Amino acid sequence: MTQFHWFLPTSGDGHEAGSATVAAGAAKHTRVASLGYLSQVARAAESAGFTAVLTPVGAGCPDPWIVCTAVATATERLRFLVAFRAGFALPTLLAQQAEAFQAISGGRLALNAVTGGDAVEQRAYGDFLSHDERYERTGEFLEVLRESWRGKPFDYHGKHYQVEQGGLRAPLQPTPPIYFGGASPAAEAVAAELADTYLLWGEPPDAVAQRVERIRAMAAAHGRSLNVGIRLHIIARETSAEAWARADRLLAGMSPERIAAAQARFARMDSVGQARMAALHGGSSDGLEISPNLWAGIGLVREGAGTALVGSYDEVAQRLAEYAALGLDEFILSGWPHLEEAYRVGEHVLPLVNVTGSRPA
Repeated sequence: MTQFHWFLPTSGDGHEAGSATVAAGAAKHTRVASLGYLSQVARAAESAGFTAVLTPVGAGCPDPWIVCTAVATATERLRFLVAFRAGFALPTLLAQQAEAFQAISGGRLALNAVTGGDAVEQRAYGDFLSHDERYERTGEFLEVLRESWRGKPFDYHGKHYQVEQGGLRAPLQPTPPIYFGGASPAAEAVAAELADTYLLWGEPPDAVAQRVERIRAMAAAHGRSLNVGIRLHIIARETSAEAWARADRLLAGMSPERIAAAQARFARMDSVGQARMAALHGGSSDGLEISPNLWAGIGLVREGAGTALVGSYDEVAQRLAEYAALGLDEFILSGWPHLEEAYRVGEHVLPLVNVTGSRPA
């Protein structure tokens, strides 16, 4: 069954698109990310029919564990896709944090393992590993985390982690699904062996189809299957003209200074996925519709997911269905402001998405 999720803007919200975690490229936030406002967004997502909300993690946003634990008390069914940086805390400790969250929320936790793609930001946290070493550590982290949840004492002897008689006192139920993204060969290897859902950032359908086929083949080589999800922004209105006018307003709000600051940060990053996003627009505000209804303008100022589906409710629903037909199981969507757009997308777009029998055999 195809699942649709929303985004929790923990660094602030407003009517402009911008960075989710750092100052470079950040928009002017007219709405402070208070507990009250984030709870409003979460309740809107819940009532609009979304399954979960994703939180960002990084130097410019508050700790996702603390925020989501608080917001969870304001909702009843909504799941929380809590992002964490693998390696910034011991996996045995994170296993305990997951256990506590499951108890408080009634089993509504999912986890998004983030390896990190900005070496400068990683070093600011005290992490000096190279790109591939970070993914190597992430793999060990996830191995230890899963073993900890079994509720039986275990030993682990890896390059990055050593554990003697670790593990929770009892099996963790339900076990949180692990979401994981990354476009490099090192990232794909970790996902194929250890993730439950592999996440992509929005690219044209042909590119997405190739990646879905590759990661599923890699997982099958390990005797596994996994879900594949995609992260997209949504700009949908009653008519196509209205939607593209809204996209034009978002673009007009991106000052040359904001774009330059964001692009300078992206250029220094060692993230393969970020390089793929940057290549879609090339730093230029011209020719941003890179595929029917797929707009790369967000990526001028925002790290990570940099594309949006733009069009009428019908058009956006059709594009979502087409992505689902490529084998995508989950969609993590967002739009500015996140409160109003959660209702708009949930009420006007999702009911039109026909994904019956979408995954290829």
